[in-house]
Amino acid sequence: MKITRTARFKKAWQELTEEEKELGRKALRNLATDLRHPALRVKKMQGVERIWEARVSGSLRMTFEIEGDTIILRNIGRHDETLERP
Repeated sequence: MKITRTARFKKAWQELTEEEKELGRKALRNLATDLRHPALRVKKMQGVERIWEARVSGSLRMTFEIEGDTIILRNIGRHDETLERP
């Protein structure tokens, strides 16, 4: 699958620490190769159409959409903050 990033995702990425970015890179590799990778715990967000969430770490989440063969990364960051603004 192809991966593209929204401006919001790019901005949120810049706010991550280097350690968080490394965890994010690992999660993105898993996402690109296998949406069902157990570490990601991918699930559809409730109350929001077409938006999914994935686990980056215990405290970090990312949100994305799928359009055809493209994953559109929407947001990444702390669990509650990210899921409040997917």
